[in-house]
Amino acid sequence: MIDARTISRLRRSRTIRGLAVLFLLLPSLAGVARAQSSERAKHVGGKLLCVCGCNQILTLCNHVGCTYSHGMLQELDERVARNEPDDLTLQAFVQEYGATVLAEPDNKGFNKAAWIMPVVLPLLGFALVWILVSRWRESAALVPAAGVSPELLARARRETDERNDE
Repeated sequence: MIDARTISRLRRSRTIRGLAVLFLLLPSLAGVARAQSSERAKHVGGKLLCVCGCNQILTLCNHVGCTYSHGMLQELDERVARNEPDDLTLQAFVQEYGATVLAEPDNKGFNKAAWIMPVVLPLLGFALVWILVSRWRESAALVPAAGVSPELLARARRETDERNDE
């Protein structure tokens, strides 16, 4: 039979285990909170992607069991704490993880195409359609109707001109 003393011991052992787990997890939770507590770290982290394959912004990665975001956030926090410039921090991440770590491509060199093409291509398409339609309309106006004699067309043009002059 279980008495009150045994129940009290069980409760204490559960409490001790719970506190032990909390103390073991506390440093890792503090590291994540510290990395995201700085506004500058949030700003720089918003320009980076988590490399675990979830394709989420680093500071917003909620991938269960992500093995990368914690280390990346710690590294980001350390660089921000050392007061490294944002560009240098981003370049360090690019060197370590590759260009795919950037949330948006650089606005330099060939990457400018990623910024320019979404604007230029629709405009070029619209201009091409405009030119084609205007040419089709001109060529349709020059082709005489099938089976109509040139004399009859000349007469229709004269009568139209006469009506427009009135």
